[in-house]
Amino acid sequence: MTDPDFEIRLASGPDDLRAAQRLRYQVFVEELGGDGSLVDHGARLEADRFDPYQDHLLLIDRARPGRPVVGAYRLLSEAGARRAGGYYSEAEYDLEPLRGSGRRLLELGRTCLDPAYRGGAAMYHLWRGLADYVRRTGVEVLFGVASFHGTDSTALAQPLSFLHYRHRAPEALRVRARPPHGLAMDLLSESAVDRRVAMLHTPALIKAYLRLGGAVGDGAWIDHAFNTTDVCLVMDTARMNPRQRHLYTEGARA
Repeated sequence: MTDPDFEIRLASGPDDLRAAQRLRYQVFVEELGGDGSLVDHGARLEADRFDPYQDHLLLIDRARPGRPVVGAYRLLSEAGARRAGGYYSEAEYDLEPLRGSGRRLLELGRTCLDPAYRGGAAMYHLWRGLADYVRRTGVEVLFGVASFHGTDSTALAQPLSFLHYRHRAPEALRVRARPPHGLAMDLLSESAVDRRVAMLHTPALIKAYLRLGGAVGDGAWIDHAFNTTDVCLVMDTARMNPRQRHLYTEGARA
């Protein structure tokens, strides 16, 4: 593959949205085994009712024929959530601590990269695009669910317990998993947690958010439709230290 030539921008019409949905289908349906009532298997599009209310941040490789979308973020502002009747995460988590914080919120979702672009600079370009969006809109707190593959809590006991003991959000911003699919994450005692094993079994995206100062709410949520175990990540931009802020805003230039 030739060296990528990245462009980052918001989707500007239905063709852009379908390009993002095709990438999401590749990642969330074909790769991870997810499904949903609005997934179009014939057209290979992963969609849901929230798509019309979101801004869709696209990463495009101009060096490849057809200028394909190779990365995507879905961004739901407070105004968009009002039009949609709530946030996507609210089906899984009680967001009252965030709603009551008085801070300007942005929900992140459906983050994905084409497999050929993982482990390189692509994610940093997406972060820089996100950082630009946050600066333009004055967002103060970012949040959204991120996923472990599979629904076997026993297999995820190490990473979930590690997140519970070491990376819970401050009480003022600590959202809580809803029943009946909410799951306490302190599956092991703190003394039984092996950090190395836990991090080995933590997806790269979640580890990246932790490096940026992200934290998790109380409890995981079992998403049987998507075949995932979700945690809700919360990132307060005011609490990022200078090193974290540099990673978040300047990493794509390194």
